[in-house]
Amino acid sequence: MLSTLLRRKLYEKCAKNNSINLNKFNYFTSKFNLEETEEDKLKRNEERFIEEPDVVIVGGGPSGLSAAIKLKQLALENDFSEDFRICVIEKGSEIGSHILSGAVIDPKALNELIPDWKEKEAPLNVPVTKDEILFLNPGNVNSKVKVPILKGSVLDNHGNYIVSLGNVCRWLGQQAEELGIEIYPGFAASEIIYNEDNSVKGIATNDVGISKSNKLKPTFERGMEFHPRLTIFAEGVRGHLSKQVIEKYDLRKDCQHQTYGLGLKEVWKVDPKKHKLGHVQHTFGYPLENNVYGGSFLYHFEDNQVNVGFVVGLDYENPYLSPYQEFQRWKHHPAIKDIFEGGECISYGARAITEGGIQSLPKLTFPGGCLIGDTAGFLNVPKIKGTHTAMKSGIICAESAFKEFQKDKESRNLINVNDYQKDFEASWLYKELHEVRNFRPAFSRPGGLYAGIALGGLSTFILKGKEPFTLKHHKPDHECLKEKHTVKKINYPKPDNKISFDLLTNLQRSNTFHEEDQPCHLTLKDNTVPVSINLDKYDGPENRYCPAGVYEYVVDKTTNKPRLQINQSNCLHCKTCDIKDPTQNINWVTPEGSGGPKYTNM
Repeated sequence: MLSTLLRRKLYEKCAKNNSINLNKFNYFTSKFNLEETEEDKLKRNEERFIEEPDVVIVGGGPSGLSAAIKLKQLALENDFSEDFRICVIEKGSEIGSHILSGAVIDPKALNELIPDWKEKEAPLNVPVTKDEILFLNPGNVNSKVKVPILKGSVLDNHGNYIVSLGNVCRWLGQQAEELGIEIYPGFAASEIIYNEDNSVKGIATNDVGISKSNKLKPTFERGMEFHPRLTIFAEGVRGHLSKQVIEKYDLRKDCQHQTYGLGLKEVWKVDPKKHKLGHVQHTFGYPLENNVYGGSFLYHFEDNQVNVGFVVGLDYENPYLSPYQEFQRWKHHPAIKDIFEGGECISYGARAITEGGIQSLPKLTFPGGCLIGDTAGFLNVPKIKGTHTAMKSGIICAESAFKEFQKDKESRNLINVNDYQKDFEASWLYKELHEVRNFRPAFSRPGGLYAGIALGGLSTFILKGKEPFTLKHHKPDHECLKEKHTVKKINYPKPDNKISFDLLTNLQRSNTFHEEDQPCHLTLKDNTVPVSINLDKYDGPENRYCPAGVYEYVVDKTTNKPRLQINQSNCLHCKTCDIKDPTQNINWVTPEGSGGPKYTNM
């Protein structure tokens, strides 16, 4: 839970900047517990402090920090008032604590944002020295084929760096604060505030000190409201608030649905004799079936560490598939397992990724705000990179927004970033994504993996996106599961606790923590659906697609019937349940700030 001291620190900082208007408050009503006292009812409706910066950015990842830095750079270059204030609201306990990626980073956007990043000691210390792709034949566990990498192709990692993206974000956060940007970690933006004309007025952080039974605890405190001139949503994949604005303003009206993957990652400390600093290796094929999209990565990082990961497309059909178990099984392939023998797994985590590409990008602007980064979905799928694209989207958004601020420096009128969409379409980012638009949907064609290799390869590496058509994605991920009686069960081998691990053992390596006594942030629209539909038709897929052991079916001691138990404290904030649940009955909302994983080198 957020401490009173931390919240007071925010209030004091806001007051110091003359941004709290004690005469302007929002009157907020909520559903009361029937047994609630009059005193507690009044507390729930206490006036919330209002903060009035110029810009609020929800999310302290690569895109949000890039947008903040670029905006502040432009303000300083153009002699804007020192009172031009930018606030970054981050639900993680610190910048970087919720960040997980492979990661091999293309420094293209970083070169634009901070050209002297080397002199400023950005944590890009391991240039790629060798690049390798292996095809592991699903039908022959002893088979491996080395795939040639064409120089200059999207698969070529020459000039890129192996990094901890969490550490890169920590460094970006330091650069932002040195410019005067205000960063507030540990505060969860939980609510969108609207003006009477339906434009976005700002956001509010959640109330804290509420028990599981929705009663107020002695530690109860109201959240704060932020009323900026511009609200930028940079929440990452399937953002809780971003979902709402996309629906409210029908931002997907002219695009295809988004499609996703689940990325799982471990960091290993390996035998120094096996470590190859700068070596990048990807695999595809085994252990996934022909009709399941996915693959792996091994990146040899600093300190004899290897970043190891596995991605599974969430449009898979078999409800018995477990992405986590596929990851563990893959590590035992003869071409892979040697790197782990004698080593130690030191970290684990997971997060969803956007795979839809340019045809799945929603409209990027709406009255009072805009979307950047993975919130919109700028990942370059065949390149297996999204950091430089996320950063560039933040830079473009900031440049477009600043033009509007220059037109109206003095007022408190809302800013609408009218040119952001146009400026994006004129950028190298649009060109890069357009060239690879047909790669991911190629794998959804009849023929699965082999059709995808042929069609996706032709489009991406030969035609380079010049084909006069754009492939459509298959059904939304949540509609892809087949009923249990139509598929074959998958029996996964038991972990050996040396190379492969049971889920709860690995989960401890994520440093995940939530305040136990708070309302569940994994909400169900209908409590009967898990048993009547998910268990009955799909044999309870939640306990297999979740990479954190959040969901399990247990026998209720009172009724002697099965029920879904939600272990919310395990949640990694990956959003897979919100994406893959076949009836879309699960709605992920923000828990108290600072909760979730605390990744240190991911």
